[in-house]
Amino acid sequence: MTNQYAWNIIFTLFFIVLVVAGIEVLNVHSYRPLYSVSGADILLITLATYRLIRLFVYDKITAFFREQFFDVVEVEGVTILMKPEKGPRRTLGDLITCPWCFGIWASAMVIFFYFLTPYAFYPVLFLSIAAVATFLQLVSNVVGWKAEQLKKDVENL
Repeated sequence: MTNQYAWNIIFTLFFIVLVVAGIEVLNVHSYRPLYSVSGADILLITLATYRLIRLFVYDKITAFFREQFFDVVEVEGVTILMKPEKGPRRTLGDLITCPWCFGIWASAMVIFFYFLTPYAFYPVLFLSIAAVATFLQLVSNVVGWKAEQLKKDVENL
């Protein structure tokens, strides 16, 4: 077993401990029963999680956060970011650049806060609306690109 596998196992166990502790906290302090999840709740949680994933894995505004897990290297006068070869920063770098990996952590966090306090509804709603807006923007970009391509195809006939 390599050193990196050990770090991956440590972070996996840490995640499991956090989830179990979170469930216990919610069983005691949740402002409503966990079994009363409606379809609207699931939709809001899903959209908020989607937006958090996009925010932390892809958006420029959180690049400063992602860069903490990379090494800055000069190659022929060009500065590039490289993942460390091993260690906890490598595992965190892998986690923060993988939408599927980060999605597990983000969904656990959104669910925990959504059920912990009614005040979490507002940031979850905010993130959900931003997710729908992001999706609409992506769809409109695809439609625009397709329309431009069709226009070029017709002009070349």
